[in-house]
Amino acid sequence: MLSNQILQRTINEIGDIIECNCSIWNTDGVMLAAVGKEKPAVKKAVCSFLKELEVTGVSEEHLDECYGLFPVYDDDELTYIFVIEHNNEIDVHTSGRLSVCQLESLLRSGSERLDRNRFIQNLLLDNLLLVDIYNQAKKLGITVEQRRVVYLIEPKNPDDTIVLDMIRGIYSSGTGDFVTAVDEGHIILIKSLDSTDDYDTIRSTADMLVNAINTEAMVNVRLSFGTIIPELKEVSQSYKEAGMALDVGRIFYPERNILSYRELGIGRLIHQLPVSLCEMFLEEVFAGNTVDQFDEETLSTVDKFFENSLNISETARQLFVHRNTLVYRLEKIQKQTGLDVRVFEDALTFKIALMVADHMKFIENRK
Repeated sequence: MLSNQILQRTINEIGDIIECNCSIWNTDGVMLAAVGKEKPAVKKAVCSFLKELEVTGVSEEHLDECYGLFPVYDDDELTYIFVIEHNNEIDVHTSGRLSVCQLESLLRSGSERLDRNRFIQNLLLDNLLLVDIYNQAKKLGITVEQRRVVYLIEPKNPDDTIVLDMIRGIYSSGTGDFVTAVDEGHIILIKSLDSTDDYDTIRSTADMLVNAINTEAMVNVRLSFGTIIPELKEVSQSYKEAGMALDVGRIFYPERNILSYRELGIGRLIHQLPVSLCEMFLEEVFAGNTVDQFDEETLSTVDKFFENSLNISETARQLFVHRNTLVYRLEKIQKQTGLDVRVFEDALTFKIALMVADHMKFIENRK
């Protein structure tokens, strides 16, 4: 089935060409699109034609002195009735047949896009056997051995459908790229790559997409991408990597709006640790307490201290506090945990513990 918007645009184009009133009706006798106003006589003629088709099963068009009625099929299933009002200046039969060809071509194209979209979604979700991937890809004309990467785009407002429309406008399926969605909160772009494209090229494309969406659609988004995969069967791998990149970025790098799976650092490692191991580590570092034992001032102080590579003088200057005040705050951490964050090894342990605590909060909130 075609959307009413597509039907109306198509009927307007047909009407401009044949220069007469015409309309499209569904199999329940309801007008879907028209050039000119709906007339009771036309509706009566369509309903009578539908009854005739139901009784006789004959699929031929019907012409009389007032109208030409033409059945439109989609895979041998009656889908629409196309109606032309007689005009002495046109050949109703030829115009009707040509219009039906156009509508049936649109239906076939829509079905193909639907089949492709369903195939891509099942591919992303690992719902296909390997033999089905190759068979369906061949049937749908999709190249199997092609370098690709998956981008995952997350609008801050899931209701921003304009982003999906915009991405589809940029990357049409005819170029070998695919745009789809498997949930309401994310848009998936499977981008085909040239043999010379590398991760710098992929990053440049990500920058272009984020800037274009922010500028033209006025929507803030976060974007992630997985690794380059050489074959179609591995698309789900790049998709999962992009999804993990978004999760890791949400926990550890909230200031970033572009995330690469290859550039997640220790955040990726922590994200893949078992929960039991994380709990054991936190209990060891915080002596049975939690990270909540530290006030906001202490946490912001130690974050700034880490940013300045454990430089006390520079950290005190940026925080506008006396050096002794900073040392006092750092010593509070030592009293609570036994870790002297002025020493590199202890600082590393405390930093990892804070990241693990953030990871555990994320897991808890997802339950």
